[in-house]
Formats: sequence, structure tokens, C-alpha cells
Amino acid sequence: MPQHSPVICPKQTVEEDWIDYNGHLNMAFYHVIFDRAVDHVYDQLGIGEAYTRSGAGSCFTMEVHVHYLRELSLHDEVEVHFHLLAYDHKRLHFFEQLYHAHQGYLAATSEQLGMHVDMQSRRSAPFPRDVLERVQELAEQHQHLPLPPQVGHVMGIVSPQATDSP
Repeated sequence: MPQHSPVICPKQTVEEDWIDYNGHLNMAFYHVIFDRAVDHVYDQLGIGEAYTRSGAGSCFTMEVHVHYLRELSLHDEVEVHFHLLAYDHKRLHFFEQLYHAHQGYLAATSEQLGMHVDMQSRRSAPFPRDVLERVQELAEQHQHLPLPPQVGHVMGIVSPQATDSP
């Protein structure tokens, strides 16, 4: 992984079954694209599919905040950039940016919190030492990346009365 760069995940293509009655990528499938990208990074960190199939552990998603910024259409090729924001002995806080691969625009973002789980007890558990070392290395590579403006966004509606001056 290059220093001070997000992880660039393998390109994906918007599939026909993912298009909704509005004629664009259905919101649920943005999550599929982000999840496939996370799987790529988890494989690199040693906590992906093979790790889970071994019975040792896995990572479960605890929270997700998605911003839908621009539409995607059938057959659009997309690319996800993964940025590790923070971690501790059993959690990962990360941010993903979904780009249209050819036009270059940012289509969506996803901020997530993942938890390492012991698959025998189905409870949270510390990462294995070798995984934690890889996570720390990735965190060091990402520590100087600029913080995207969507990170930590609070959702809500501001009432007009709240913005009126006294």
C-alpha cells in the first residue's frame, strides 16, 4: 500500500438488478459496493473471508453513515477509496469514498465502525497480534490524509425558528 494514500479497491460495475424504478442505482446497492470494498481491505489485513472461514474471528459492522451525492447508472464503473480513520484493540473506524471510475466524480461516502468478533463466542474480542500490527501500519499510512468533510456528520433538520435571530 502506498504511503499517505487511501487503499484503492478493485473496480466494480453497476449491475442491472441494482437499478430501481427511478432509473438509477438503488440506495441499498451503494452499501453492497462499499461492503465489497471493505472485504478487499479486510482480506489485506488478514481478517477477510479466509480468516472468517477458519472459525477464528470476523468483523461485524456496528454503524454506518452514508451520503448519497450523485447518481450512478447501469454499467457505470466505480472505484472505492478506503481511509482508516482510527482503531483500537478490537474496533476499526473508517471512511470510504465511491467514485465514478471514468468521470471521476464523488458519488457517495460511507463512514463505518467495525468490531472484531470471536466467532466461537459471538462476542467482541481483540484482534490477533499480527492483524493489529497490519492495522497499525495502515493507520500510520493514513494519518496524514485530509479528513473528508462528511466524517462525523450529524443528521437532522434545523427548524426555521432555531435559525431566526432574537
